[in-house]
Amino acid sequence: MSSVIVQSGQEVLGVRSIAGPIMIVEGAANVSYDEVVEIRDAQGRMRLGRVLEVGEKVCVVQVFAGSTGLSIDGTSVRFLGDTLRIPVAEEMLGRVFGGLGNPVDGGPQPLTDTYADVNGAPINPTARVYPRDYIQTGISAIDGLNTLLRGQKLPIFSGAGMPHDQLAAQIVRQATLGAEVGKQGTQSEQFAVVFAAMGVKHDVADFFRRSFTESGALTRVAMFLNLADDPPVERLVTPRAALTLAEYLAYECQMHVLVILTDMTNYCEALRQISNIRGEVPSRKGYPGYLYSDLAAMYERTGRISTSEGSITQIPILTMPSDDITHPVPDLTGYITEGQITLGRDLDQKGIYPPIAVLPSLSRLMKDGIGKGRTREDHSHWGAQLYAAYAHMQDVRALASVIGEEELGEVDQKYLQFGRAFEREFVNQALTENRTIEQTLDIGWRLLSMLPKEELTRVTLDEIKRYHKGEDGSS
Repeated sequence: MSSVIVQSGQEVLGVRSIAGPIMIVEGAANVSYDEVVEIRDAQGRMRLGRVLEVGEKVCVVQVFAGSTGLSIDGTSVRFLGDTLRIPVAEEMLGRVFGGLGNPVDGGPQPLTDTYADVNGAPINPTARVYPRDYIQTGISAIDGLNTLLRGQKLPIFSGAGMPHDQLAAQIVRQATLGAEVGKQGTQSEQFAVVFAAMGVKHDVADFFRRSFTESGALTRVAMFLNLADDPPVERLVTPRAALTLAEYLAYECQMHVLVILTDMTNYCEALRQISNIRGEVPSRKGYPGYLYSDLAAMYERTGRISTSEGSITQIPILTMPSDDITHPVPDLTGYITEGQITLGRDLDQKGIYPPIAVLPSLSRLMKDGIGKGRTREDHSHWGAQLYAAYAHMQDVRALASVIGEEELGEVDQKYLQFGRAFEREFVNQALTENRTIEQTLDIGWRLLSMLPKEELTRVTLDEIKRYHKGEDGSS
């Protein structure tokens, strides 16, 4: 059963050419860009597509399920006169859908009269509310040093073989199962997760489904799955369908929605594939010149608005080819989003989980969501001091690799000890460990206490007196 609203429209028999998932149709009049089409083969089997380009008598159609089995003479195309729409309802939480929004969990089609355009509607900039409420993920390297705010878009930059899937599942699980989300007193019933997977393998999809089910989080999660063996062109719709449901839950049902999109690199590869088939002039590394605006159209469907109590927080996950952060996908994503969480290959090889590389990671909105009345009054100075100490430790570690650790001075020796403890005790934590913000801050102060007080130049004297512990454990 199709999830689009079918409206009467013109029908064209026969097409001019078919190349991969792209079809050239002649003889259609008054066709609109992004219009949905029904495509029937010679046996009467139907599949969906949408209009990519419109000419005076010719239009380019993208076939969602691919063109296998279609012939030039035996194919009929019916234009439906509307854009792609999916049903949206609160009852979609706890369900699993395909890349186009059709149920794949054996359940019925959602019973609702509300259908929404997958392209969404632009948010009036004057209606946006600045994010200020932090989301506690239970992960120290994020909560303490790269704080996520409600309404923020904060991607995870990863690489092949690194545990970004486990990290995403842990964030969803801990945010859903009672971690404080934003303001004190927020009830978990107001919180929902929309999860979209694009081009992932079956075992990855099974991992997420099993993880959410075993933790009980699945009842608050709506999953949209486009698997590796599904048509690549459907990957272009999957994140948009997920965000369409998220917008309904946030702005109509007044929920705080966390959107996980993985893997955005697979999405961009599908976009490049379609662009190459269409014969478009390629840009950097073969990606289309409109990659930036295409990504922005999805990432900007995030935030809070003055007319609703709900919010959309977005965590896109992408794997950097060859761990290259200058690759077009992470490069453009970093321009659009408000920071990034970067996973480090060296930390992963040391067995540290989550392998969050603190120095190249950043949350640009962090300063507005921490401090007194939100996290704790010492959080800002504490974070600056930890960053400075860990950055200096990296310089000391590089020097030690040249002259030897035993040749370092006493203070530098303490920085090396601090760095090892920071990675082992602060960054590293168990997959099931859910730390409060108080625990995170206390761990950081315990590590800073390994350094001489004279080295703590980013925190105030009052904060040192209150939180710094000497070697004997005294203040």
